[in-house]
This record gives sequence, C-alpha cells and structure tokens, in this order.
Amino acid sequence: MFTLAALSMGYRVVVLDPDPHSPAGHIATQHIKADYRDHAALQMLGDECAAITTEFENIPAESLDFMESLCPVRPRPDAVRIAQDRIREKRFIHDHKLDTAPFAAIEEHSDIETAMEGLQPPLLLKIASLGYDGKGQIPVNTVDEATAAFEQLGGKPCVLEEKLDLAREISIVLARSIDGEVAVYPVAENHHVNGILDTTIVPARVDEILANNAADMATRLAVELDYCGVLAVEFFVVQDGRLLINEMAPRPHNSGHYTVDACVTSQFEQQVRMMCGLPPGDTYLMSPVVMVNLLGDIWARGEPAWEVVLREPQAILHLYGKHEARKGRKMGHVNCLADDTGDALEIATAIRSALFI
Repeated sequence: MFTLAALSMGYRVVVLDPDPHSPAGHIATQHIKADYRDHAALQMLGDECAAITTEFENIPAESLDFMESLCPVRPRPDAVRIAQDRIREKRFIHDHKLDTAPFAAIEEHSDIETAMEGLQPPLLLKIASLGYDGKGQIPVNTVDEATAAFEQLGGKPCVLEEKLDLAREISIVLARSIDGEVAVYPVAENHHVNGILDTTIVPARVDEILANNAADMATRLAVELDYCGVLAVEFFVVQDGRLLINEMAPRPHNSGHYTVDACVTSQFEQQVRMMCGLPPGDTYLMSPVVMVNLLGDIWARGEPAWEVVLREPQAILHLYGKHEARKGRKMGHVNCLADDTGDALEIATAIRSALFI
C-alpha cells in the first residue's frame, strides 16, 4: 500500500525483502531479494535510494544504523529501536510522564517474585521483543505461573503487566514531519479477536475530552521521540476512566487502514510525504467508516465469496496479494463507509457474517 501510494505520486520504489513473493516487491520499481542483515544488499539499497523507511519494526537495529550512514532513514533508528522492545518502550513512556498499565521488567528468574509483590493480579507476561497480534503473551496469577510462563517464553526478557478491566481500546495514527509539523487522524476504536485486530470503528465512540487527550498524548510521545514519519499509538480506556498507552508502532498501522478510503490523505501517502521531507496532508475524515480485517482463516474452505463484498456499494475490498493464506495471517481488509457509524457497522457486520462462516 505504501508502494502504490509512492508510485502514484511519481516516485520510484526499491524494496528490500527476502521473500520472493513479496507483494510490495512485486509492484516496486526494483525488488532486492536479500536478508535484512545482508550488507551488500543494504549498500545497494542505500546507493539507489534518496530516503528509506520501514514496513515493520522488527528490522535489525544494526541494519538501520548502517542504512543511516548512507541516506536519511525516517523514522530514525533510535525511535524504531525503542519500539522494538517492550521494556525500553514502557520505560521511555514513563520517563516522559505518560501513563501505562502498571508493569515490571522481567529480565531473569530472580525478578519475578519481587515484581509480583508490586502488581495486582490478574497479570499478563509479555515477551519484550518480536511479540505481536497477541503472540508471546501468557496470563498469570501466581509466582509459580509466572515462572512457568517465563520458561515457556524461552527465559527471554519480558514485561509483567496488570490486566485491567477495559472499557475500550483505541488508537491514534499521526504523522510528524522533519520540521516538527504534526497531523493527527481521528481516534479509532479497535476490537480484537484472539489478540488480532478484527474491526476498527471511526470515529471512535468516545467523548471529545478523551479523544483530545489521546491525540495530545500521542503527539507528546512523537515529540519526545523526535519522530519523523507515521506513528501509531494504541491506548487502553479503563472502566474507571483512565487513558493509558499500551504500545506504539513506528509505521502505518492496521487500525489506520480506514484512511485509504475515508480520509483526504491515506496513512501510506502520509508515510511517503514524511520520508520525502514534504508537509503532511489533510487528515480530514470524509465519511464514518468501519474496517474489517480479513485473515487467512476465511480461505480454509477455498476462495472466499468476494461477491458478498463487491455487491455492497458502500464496501471497498483491499487484498494484499500475499502468496499463501495462513490461519491468523492478515490477507486484506474491507472498508465500509456510510452516513453514520451505526450504518457502517451494520454493513461491516453483514459482510463479516457472510465471509467468516
């Protein structure tokens, strides 16, 4: 989607991806099929490009550092490095006076008992790196359970976090330019199934004060990171009214896919603008929208019945061109637009029911 946006704006795009079936590589000007640690490939990318950005945050930090010696990398490696590790991320957020759920860092077995004394069960043990879409998270209530979970996660650094009684989960996607200009998209309300985003409702069903607070907190985080690029910040809205930062993603985000059809400027065009030193585009929401994620699960009985979507004039289908459908793999999404959120949600619910049989 970034590649499509960049090509439509007249840019050439070079993609470095080891996957020979890379959807972005398939339509890019050039596809370098190599490992993210391959210095010859990184050198080739740096020689070809005027600026570099990342599709996800798990690119090796040392590769980003090397790339930055060749040309601008936006967002900078330091910001990506913080987002790669939950311990670094949560400590950075706390150090800058922004709130998260109560947590403790677990770097070795001896940290567990002390951490449990300072937290109130129920708890979640989350692996610090390479965890996403609910992966690497285990619910625990006792020292013994936490110890077993830590071993199950390979004894790698983790975050032990209180599992709160949530009213909603929301997110903010924003863009910040090299000049520090910030453009914030409307607040998105997110619903997850098995730890994976299922639907996003925009505008979120929250009051204006909470929406403004979320936008302010996300903007403060971007400023403290000295960020340049598209940043997504996920929040917990607790039943008692507290607004807490859950995590951040230094890239366009699944909960921002609605912007492709419902906003003046998509999050992917925004990413192009930020890396190329342009001002941010308008984030105005032209229509209420509900985004439905399409996972590989719906291919279990063969090709899904796309006519269900295509017969609905207010639904827009996006398929990513991934080579293989797998359970839990994000294969596409549908944006459902309507005059009000309730109507958009009805369309989305009907489509979801028809496809997710």
